[in-house]
Amino acid sequence: MRAPIKVFKEQIEHFYLIRRLSLYEIKSKNRNNYLGMAWELINPAIQMMIYWFVFSTIRSRAPIDMNGVEVPFFPWLLAGFFIWIFSYQSIIQGSNSIYTRLRMLSKMNFPMSVIPNFVIFSNFYIHLILLGISMIILNIMGYFASIYYFQLIYFIIAAFCLLFSISLITSTISTIIRDFHLFLNSTVRMLLYLSGVLWPLTLLEDFPLMIKIMMLNPIYYLIQGYRAALFGSEWYFITNWQYSLIFWGIVIVLFIIGSTLHVKFRRHFIDYL
Repeated sequence: MRAPIKVFKEQIEHFYLIRRLSLYEIKSKNRNNYLGMAWELINPAIQMMIYWFVFSTIRSRAPIDMNGVEVPFFPWLLAGFFIWIFSYQSIIQGSNSIYTRLRMLSKMNFPMSVIPNFVIFSNFYIHLILLGISMIILNIMGYFASIYYFQLIYFIIAAFCLLFSISLITSTISTIIRDFHLFLNSTVRMLLYLSGVLWPLTLLEDFPLMIKIMMLNPIYYLIQGYRAALFGSEWYFITNWQYSLIFWGIVIVLFIIGSTLHVKFRRHFIDYL
């Protein structure tokens, strides 16, 4: 258990550095674009509108039941789509974060474990903006702010813990085996259709075992939590406390595995330059 404790302490001790590097990451990523950071908002907006057009216009979907609340497809999609974008970008960029910065690491003195974290943090700022925009749109559509919004704090923290744990594993493996990053990119993209983002799992009500298997995807837990908060349908993490325990069990196991791998191999990362 030394590795998880070591990595956790490094995040606490270097939080100021993580925050500064994350801001620099956003600026450097968009410095050559005429619209700059606006593309961080334009790209997910275009993606969402494409899915809305396909699934709400060409292939019309019936309203979705959210714990007794009938929600049309577009607001239902909106409430879960941006946490998916945050998760997808953080996993993909986090997996490549160490390898693409190996030259920088050879010249600087700070723990390598902060690198996946500040990459996730840079996406977090954009996520907050998109979340704020989605709240405004939902309020205009009649889904008004409620006390249930407070559980978003819990789900944001849960998302951070999950994504950092995953990135510790993937960034280590991607540095050692470069093909893994390409494989991960294809796999995570496929998860868009298996995470309950574009369609409710209730469509599989005749296959209860398949639903249980798909619910083991921790991103599904986050998506449903966001929707419950934004539509004010329930205190999701309390009413589904057993599911919450399973989620945190998965996160803890991933963090232990990721920390152990990272600490074991990071002294050899420079050899892959």
